[in-house]
Amino acid sequence: MDKPVIFAVDDEPAVLSAIARDLRKEYGADYRILRATSGPAALAMLRELKLKDEPLALFVVDQRMPGMSGVEFLREALALYPDAQRVLLTAYADTDAAIRAINEIRLDHYLMKPWDPPEERLYPVLTDLLDTWWSKFRPPFEGVRVVGHRWSADAHRIKDFLARNLTPYQWLDVEEDEAAKQVRELVGVTDTAALPLVVFPDGSHLSRPDNAAVAERMGMRMQAEAESYDLVIVGAGPAGLAAGVYGASEGLRTLLIEREAPGGQAGQSSRIENYLGFPVGLSGGDLARRAVAQATRFGAEILTPAEAIGLHVQDGYPIVTLADGSKVSSQALLIATGVSYRMLDVPDAERLSGSGVYYGAALTEAMGAEGEDVFVVGGGNSAGQGAMYLSRFARSVTILVRGPSLAKSMSHYLVEQIDETPGISVRTGVQVAEVDGDDHLERIVLEDRETGKRETLPAHALFVFIGAAPRTGWLGDVVARDGRGFIISGTDLMHEGQRPHGWPVARDPLWLETSVPGIFVAGDVRHRSVKRVASAVGEGAMAVQFVHQHLSGPLLAPRAAASAR
Repeated sequence: MDKPVIFAVDDEPAVLSAIARDLRKEYGADYRILRATSGPAALAMLRELKLKDEPLALFVVDQRMPGMSGVEFLREALALYPDAQRVLLTAYADTDAAIRAINEIRLDHYLMKPWDPPEERLYPVLTDLLDTWWSKFRPPFEGVRVVGHRWSADAHRIKDFLARNLTPYQWLDVEEDEAAKQVRELVGVTDTAALPLVVFPDGSHLSRPDNAAVAERMGMRMQAEAESYDLVIVGAGPAGLAAGVYGASEGLRTLLIEREAPGGQAGQSSRIENYLGFPVGLSGGDLARRAVAQATRFGAEILTPAEAIGLHVQDGYPIVTLADGSKVSSQALLIATGVSYRMLDVPDAERLSGSGVYYGAALTEAMGAEGEDVFVVGGGNSAGQGAMYLSRFARSVTILVRGPSLAKSMSHYLVEQIDETPGISVRTGVQVAEVDGDDHLERIVLEDRETGKRETLPAHALFVFIGAAPRTGWLGDVVARDGRGFIISGTDLMHEGQRPHGWPVARDPLWLETSVPGIFVAGDVRHRSVKRVASAVGEGAMAVQFVHQHLSGPLLAPRAAASAR
């Protein structure tokens, strides 16, 4: 936290200099001493301080100032800093005004000028007032502030982006938080069409920004330092981060490209309790934060948000094209893009996405669901972890499952926790048939899968954790994929003992190697992978060993050997 401010205002330069000198002598080690020569100038400075959310402990203000008296200034200043202590500097003739100010603006003290010696006539009074201020002081939030409407899809997108990138932020709802109005007035944004508003710690702000603009303002790395790397990893979920740690620690110049935030789907988990070495569990965010710190300590570069939109191979080297038009080449490429939650395929689901219908966003929107009845769609671990977290805030959580039970798709420990949590109920054999609402979700329609009977229920929040759609559309036809888009690798590429058609290397595909030598795959995006965090981490670590094998061997097979196969 920044030092609290003591603010002195006096129109006489000699007096202002003297009070600032005495304040700095006694309090300069623990407070910032600011000064202004007029009320209007001081108010302009106060607005900047407030926009940065800097704490202000004490005003020391002269009463007799042209244009705006000390009392008039304090009356306006209180709107910005109502809890600051207030001292008025007066002459004998100002005593009546000072006494009236005690009732009008809750003046804490008035001092007759001159105050010499300060050790007797200034410091004891101010020290007592500062002690009183500290006893009531609550440190301000230090970080990004987001101002908007609860049901704004853009606001949800920004909050989710910040949360997933482990960036502390404060949410200010324009319909509920008085602070939201004050922030809007301070930055001069009164039109609701300009929301959401993102205010940064330095007081700068962006109106309706995209994620890239927020990331740029926050100093996130979005462009690669070099054009070529030993190992490029697309995707910074558990598999990609593990590969980044092992690749960089073993001397490979390593670049990770992540389009949203490190951690992937696992990074959104409120609690992972079956991960080796953490007997009481850890959050997905903690796991991602530790892994990012580890990878960067070993020298890996991480670009986020940066999206890979294309891939081609030139002279045996994979070249990835990014959304900003830049390209990076590498000796080896690891695809660890994971999977996305499948979209709810019912009418109006897309329209209400981010406005009551959320995909894997339990951590972001849980507090907004406080005291409400919410629904979770899905029967896997992500759905179970989301439901457990939501139950800490919502009045009730109902898990909606298409199958007959949770036992087949969810870890046993989670099933037991759900059974033991009073606020969570499970409805099996049902599916969401419709979602409805004007500007946000207001109701859902459930359908019994056996009888077809439908019922309509009020709902303001529906959290969707269904299925897994691999993020492989950007690959085109460069590597072989199965019918659902998952990447085929290793022995699954072999047909009756024969290598894939056109395979140019004098060896069989390595276990995590795709249909293109030097391009590897790990984690949930791999065909027939085990959808667990530990499995993804293991595959990411193993992939680096296969990268070393690839780099140490001959790139192209002799034509005779290739044709013989």
